[in-house]
Amino acid sequence: MTVPSGHRVTKKRLVVLVSGGGSNLQSMIDACASGQINAEVSAVISNNPDAGGLERAAKANIPNLVIDHRQFDSRENFDRELCKLIDSFAPDLVILAGFMRILTAELVDHFIGRMMNIHPSLLPAYPGLNTHRRAIEAGDKKAGATVHFVTPELDGGPSIVQAQVAIETTDNEQSLAAKVLKFEHLIYPLAAQWFCDQRLCMENNREIVLDGELIASHGIIFTPETEQSK
Repeated sequence: MTVPSGHRVTKKRLVVLVSGGGSNLQSMIDACASGQINAEVSAVISNNPDAGGLERAAKANIPNLVIDHRQFDSRENFDRELCKLIDSFAPDLVILAGFMRILTAELVDHFIGRMMNIHPSLLPAYPGLNTHRRAIEAGDKKAGATVHFVTPELDGGPSIVQAQVAIETTDNEQSLAAKVLKFEHLIYPLAAQWFCDQRLCMENNREIVLDGELIASHGIIFTPETEQSK
């Protein structure tokens, strides 16, 4: 189903998973509050009881819960309980916002087509960790971030939207990460907005359709014009 641009549908429900400070969570909270995303954050869940994202949720009066993976004897058992907890909030979309767990195929398949992640590289380059360091060491001219649907392959789901930044000769891992993060806070809410307005979907677990049109394998390249036109 494709809804014309500008037409709003029933408010959707988001569940956000975090492990750390939650700056991308905050971008979702703010975008929902401003009406950019036609949704509400129904719950924030963390595997880390000390995650700063839990405080952000509490300040916004959002239910925030901890399910500590260290209390489980296997990844599979943790993911089954996590799945039940997520389902208890009946989300339309699950947002991974710095959730530092490799998810089992069983959990991913349960939410296929309605779970998103943001990764700090221009996928398919540099899946996994230390993306900014790897880009600098490789002598790349550009870095960036990618929002993608989650599939069982780590950081391998189809890309929705990417933002690119130039790597300057003066950049180090920290300065590059800071530049990229600013764009993460723009493109992640944008992708969620498209989904919640029923303009975006994944087909065949590998193709992205936006406004009824198949988009390129690398996703939409974000520009200020992208934000305004979409």
